[in-house]
Amino acid sequence: MRPKRTRVATDKLAGKEAVAWDLKEQIKVQRNDVRCMKKKLKYKDMAKKDKRQEEQQEQQEELQARLHELEEQVAEAESQKAKAESQLAEMEDKNLRMMAEFDNYRKRTNKEKIELTERAGEKIFTEMLPLIDDFERAIAAIDDEGVRLIYQKFLSFLDKHDVHAVETENADFNTDEHEAVTTFAAGEDKKGKVIDCTQKGYKMGEKVIRFAKVVVGE
Repeated sequence: MRPKRTRVATDKLAGKEAVAWDLKEQIKVQRNDVRCMKKKLKYKDMAKKDKRQEEQQEQQEELQARLHELEEQVAEAESQKAKAESQLAEMEDKNLRMMAEFDNYRKRTNKEKIELTERAGEKIFTEMLPLIDDFERAIAAIDDEGVRLIYQKFLSFLDKHDVHAVETENADFNTDEHEAVTTFAAGEDKKGKVIDCTQKGYKMGEKVIRFAKVVVGE
């Protein structure tokens, strides 16, 4: 037969049970707190992770935007470079054209000056030739030393400027230098030859300024 518990023992037991129950409740609360804390930490980690992902996404979007901006700047720079190269090529082409035109103008102007000078000189010498003719006729008519001296000075002056008489003596008839005033039957050996010169011809350099008037054998 079990012994009867005393009131004191019963109270102690009840107190211990109450304490045990309190401890269990505290443990439950702490476990709940731990679970809540874990959940909070999990949510916090998830929030941090989401925030990092958002930051990374923002950084990527910012980098992509910056890259796109740089690509647009490069494309614009390439376009400006191509435009500048085109303008430079156009300017170089215009410059070459202007230089060529100026060179042609300079050559044409120099040529015109030379031709003008030659024509002026040619005209002067051509107008002097009748004086030479007169001197030659005067010398043939009268043998005067003074006239002959002046005539020689005229010839020296003409020779100094490369003006000289066209060759006619025993020369073949040449239409580039001679003008036939008539023909004369002088035998087979004189055919096509200059028989006589009625007026001297003159050349300035290689250019004929007056054709020699001649009689041609036939």
